[in-house]
Amino acid sequence: MSQATSVNQSFSDYVGSSIDVLRNTAETLGMGRLDAAIAAVATALGENRALLVCGNGGSASDAQHITGELVGRFLKERRGLKAICLSSNAAVLTAWANDYSYDTVFSRQVEAYGETGGVLLGISTSGNSKNVVAAFEQARAMGMITIALTGEGGGRLAALSDILLDVPSRSTPLIQQAHICLYHHLCERVETQLAG
Repeated sequence: MSQATSVNQSFSDYVGSSIDVLRNTAETLGMGRLDAAIAAVATALGENRALLVCGNGGSASDAQHITGELVGRFLKERRGLKAICLSSNAAVLTAWANDYSYDTVFSRQVEAYGETGGVLLGISTSGNSKNVVAAFEQARAMGMITIALTGEGGGRLAALSDILLDVPSRSTPLIQQAHICLYHHLCERVETQLAG
């Protein structure tokens, strides 16, 4: 399994490490777990149930990216899909974190926007982000399907995930690069199913 990259490695070596992680991800996840995630998201969105997406830092940007592709378009012309990024509403995030706790900024929004049969997609390279874990606990209590995009092993999210998509690496940048490939593929497949 890929470990953290060296600060002294060449760009060519870095690209090689990235390729190794992507290859290992394809072999480890195969199409079973990823297919299950695609089916869950397509079913929920096809029934006009929300896909909620959350993460912190770079994973917050990934959450925005995913919802942007689904609300807007990825490759095909089709209707907008009910995908909501929980990481992007600054007023909600800052008000709730200031008055209560940053640990519950996502679970509060799951309570507000989630519904039975909907999907929560949480992104955390460690799998241990407290606010993402709390969101998964809330989602499960509401009968939502939980999908986690993590690094190797899934951390605390592994036990709370209906579908775990854990990249076999401990290097945050390499995990994030693999996440982009995973969710681009998910967006393309979901769009193809729903646009048809």
